[in-house]
Amino acid sequence: MQTESMQGGFANAPVDAALAFRAALEAMSRPGTVHGVAGATAPPPLSPAAAVLAMTLCDPETPIWLAPSVDTPAIQGWFRFHTGAPLVGRPDAAFAFGNWAEIVPLTDFRIGTPEYPDRSATLIVEVAELGKTHSLTGPGIRDRAALTVPDPAAFRLNAALFPLGLDFFLCAETQFAALPRTTVVEG
Repeated sequence: MQTESMQGGFANAPVDAALAFRAALEAMSRPGTVHGVAGATAPPPLSPAAAVLAMTLCDPETPIWLAPSVDTPAIQGWFRFHTGAPLVGRPDAAFAFGNWAEIVPLTDFRIGTPEYPDRSATLIVEVAELGKTHSLTGPGIRDRAALTVPDPAAFRLNAALFPLGLDFFLCAETQFAALPRTTVVEG
């Protein structure tokens, strides 16, 4: 009999993980595009999209931070079993999971260094929906794209840090979109 922490993994791990990784790469390459995913579930309130990203991107070498709403014994056990990722404080996290209100202030997360800009955090943010309220421009976007973001000013400040900065995945149930640090949010 499996415990809750052992449930919710990929049914066909090699195929499901490859499809999820491709979707994550496509989302980062084409900011604002919405991708549907399936194949993994975590205990609530972590969305299936965030669970798929966690199982695809996190491993024992990627420290994670969990916001208070998702920092439960069930979710901690799920991460330990499915990813092996160690739990750390905000400044040491490679990945952070939670809703926007709990993830801010963004200044607590690492933004990389001039020598190693890739040593920054990726924030996996739970949102209610992936609407099309704000205009996006930047690399990977032909003309313009549209996506609803929690705080446009925070994303503009993040883009101004380039080549440093944070990368984001916005998750709503079984869908996600990415906003790399190169994306400019307007409106």
